[in-house]
Amino acid sequence: MNDTNYMMQAIEVAASVRMRTSPNPWVGCVIVTADGQTFTGATEAPGGRHAEIVALDAARLAKAQLQGATVYTTLEPCSHQGRTGPCTEALINAQVARVVSAITDPDAQVGGQGFQALRNAGINVEIGLCANLVNEQLRPYLHHRTTGQPFVILKMATTLDGQTAAADGSSQWITGEAARVASHQLRAESDAIVVGARTVRTDNPSLTTRLVDGPSPRRIVLGKVAADAKVNPCLEWDQSLPDLLDTLGQEGVLQVMVEGGATVAASFHRENLINQYIMYIAPAFMGGNDGTALFMGQGAGSIDEMWRGSVRSMRMLGTDIEIVIDNNSR
Repeated sequence: MNDTNYMMQAIEVAASVRMRTSPNPWVGCVIVTADGQTFTGATEAPGGRHAEIVALDAARLAKAQLQGATVYTTLEPCSHQGRTGPCTEALINAQVARVVSAITDPDAQVGGQGFQALRNAGINVEIGLCANLVNEQLRPYLHHRTTGQPFVILKMATTLDGQTAAADGSSQWITGEAARVASHQLRAESDAIVVGARTVRTDNPSLTTRLVDGPSPRRIVLGKVAADAKVNPCLEWDQSLPDLLDTLGQEGVLQVMVEGGATVAASFHRENLINQYIMYIAPAFMGGNDGTALFMGQGAGSIDEMWRGSVRSMRMLGTDIEIVIDNNSR
């Protein structure tokens, strides 16, 4: 195997802990000893070991010789004392010869200092292998560390003619089972989920991850809800949306999922607070204009004012289509 193969293995290991590490980044590590033995590690839940330490411990458990080993890690090893000790110190003490990392950690406590500590100890450091893949994998974490706010995704289910509910307000279910499972996966990957009080009154959702094996996000309602609403316990928010994102960012929330309704979606959209739009489109028509549009309220006054993003991906989910659209201005 070559360097790229090992880094791809580290990326795969990191993906396996995506839902368990927040507010820490989900990192993967592969250690290859001088005699060709391979050991992997992934970041544990907060308070647990970082990926590099997990891999080092696995190698030591197997009584492998670490001197002269090569370490592949998706993110720069930390060099500060947090809940756990510095990974750079552990790598230096293990006398590894080479560290190959995809990207620099933008966290103010790291920011290149980890790489410098390794170089100062005589370890060969190489940066940038598979950087585009890791930048995508760690996008919520990187956004949080560079802006102080969580990465915001908007998820909406719609018909082909852009309706999110019928004239009587009913919306369950526009899309099929596969799209709903994908939506629950997004919930599990998000630290918090936001809905409007009207959606809670109309649908009384629980906003859990009952369709997938993953943690349910914190629930935030814009407005007041009844004490017996299924969404409880929740945070009832009545201040501005930017203030909400600032507050959640300070609390270590890396990703927020906005799940409706159309008025809430429009509010986040008009304030340019959405990083990524995820649309689930059913092969169905409401057939009129008396239903609920994707966004409620006044839209662009002209074609020149129309919002445009870029399509990141498309896929079929059963009979529905998932389209992921990036906001290039945020």
